Amino acid sequence: MRLWNSKKVLLCLVWFATPFILKAQDDNTPYNIILSPNNINSLSPDTILLKKEDTTHRPTYDKRIHRYRRAWEALIPTHTKLQYAGGMGLLSWGIGWDYGKKGQWETDLLIGFIPRYSSQHFKMTITLKQNYIPWSIWLGDNFSLEPLTTGLYFNTVFSDDFWTSEPDRYPRGYYGFSTRIRTHIFLGQRIRFDVPERYRKFSRSITAFYELSTCDLYVVSAFNNSHLKPDDYLRLSFGLKFQIF
Repeated sequence: MRLWNSKKVLLCLVWFATPFILKAQDDNTPYNIILSPNNINSLSPDTILLKKEDTTHRPTYDKRIHRYRRAWEALIPTHTKLQYAGGMGLLSWGIGWDYGKKGQWETDLLIGFIPRYSSQHFKMTITLKQNYIPWSIWLGDNFSLEPLTTGLYFNTVFSDDFWTSEPDRYPRGYYGFSTRIRTHIFLGQRIRFDVPERYRKFSRSITAFYELSTCDLYVVSAFNNSHLKPDDYLRLSFGLKFQIF
């Protein structure tokens, strides 16, 4: 009895789908046969045929729109950062982007400030920073260790006290470099906490880090002056990274 019912269902299915199969052969249009979820082994009134979407022959306009949207989506920042010290001001804040197969690359744009020390006015800074994180170690309980981070960043100060081209008041080649733009390199470590989904509100994860950095001016001074100690040309900084996406 079960065998007869199976044959009957198969014949009904072939009879029902024949017109659509012939139509598909005529215009090369593929169809999907969707059976009722209530009884997958039998045809029912809500059995339908759905036309497959052809994704291999998209119009040129659609392809261009998809590329356009992907390009704009790539500009959305994926994280924010807050950093203390590091030759970019007393405190800096900015946005950044993660990319790479494992998110091992980061680009940050930070704005900082230098309080009034010996000058009459505080100063603003801007920093373009590139980070590389080779690997991460899972520690358990939502914690991960990033034992090595490295990279470089370019920093400038908005002030007339700094210059790009050497002023005329100095002999030609007296300095030989710009005081407005500094190039830094750094090494550091991080520890990341992945926020459980039920507690996520603003960040997917929070990362605490520290960095040891130096700049081109300090490196030149260290080579030319043997009396300088590491704490004269190395800078220690701390920060937090809040992963948004």
